[in-house]
Amino acid sequence: MADIDLSQSLWMLLIFVALGWVAGRLLKVDPRPIATLLVYIISPLTFFHGLTQGQPSPDKLVLTGSVWLLAAFLCVIVNVVAARFFADQERALLAFSAGTGNTGYFGFPIALVLLPPEGVTLYLFCMLGISLYEFTVGFYVSARGRFSVRESLVRLAKLPLIYAFLAGMLISALDWYLPEVAAEGLDYFKYCFTVLGMMIIGMTLGRVTWRAFDGRFVAACVLVRFVVWPLATLLMVILLRASVGISDSLVLAFLLIGAVPMAANVVVIAMELEIRPEKGAIAVLITTLAAPLLIPIYLGYVLPWVLTF
Repeated sequence: MADIDLSQSLWMLLIFVALGWVAGRLLKVDPRPIATLLVYIISPLTFFHGLTQGQPSPDKLVLTGSVWLLAAFLCVIVNVVAARFFADQERALLAFSAGTGNTGYFGFPIALVLLPPEGVTLYLFCMLGISLYEFTVGFYVSARGRFSVRESLVRLAKLPLIYAFLAGMLISALDWYLPEVAAEGLDYFKYCFTVLGMMIIGMTLGRVTWRAFDGRFVAACVLVRFVVWPLATLLMVILLRASVGISDSLVLAFLLIGAVPMAANVVVIAMELEIRPEKGAIAVLITTLAAPLLIPIYLGYVLPWVLTF
């Protein structure tokens, strides 16, 4: 496990970030319309397509719900604790980031390498829980950093991803299938989501200076992402392993969910709600650079130990 090579995934992501920096710094591209596209069009269609292709069953949806509950719980706890140390917008951004991680275009390639096909499917449904959190509890808590309760709920109700989830579930429940040409068309959106999601980090960094660096905020993000999340998923895995005896593949899927860096959607949501996107971009970049060093060590030591339960 310590020999896992994450360099290809890292370089791919950093190239997208660098292209975004060029677009923002030299071409003066405004990242805000792109954030709106990601939130209101690309993300919902990507999510919908994943649900219609994944054939969700009750046991798989339990995974999605469990990860959603864990993400929401960590978000609420961090939101309460951070209120004592940060201003409203920084607190909201930190709370949102506490419930999510880069499970998609960072974690998913690693899952493809480490897990068998059935394990990859389990990982995908865990990942859906993170995505669903981002556009429900996470979005609401983030919005509360700048808007009233009523305004935050109105903005939440306008998010199409919630309705994309319900539509995808309905189609799967009725055992309907999308026409092949529609499924092929929707497949392109996942690539848009990956590229634009990482480029928006670079665009944001291209518009700010390192004077925007907030050591306390970055330290809090690193603590939550690389300490709190690994401990939370480790505890959950140990309890499930000792009680219901979950498979080795699901153990690894949960541990990987807990070890990925901060999500690029931290910047996307911050950009959409105008809550300190520059601070989010710096924190996301730092955790993304650190993850390839930490993940092999973490999984290499923790996974063999957990599998003994």
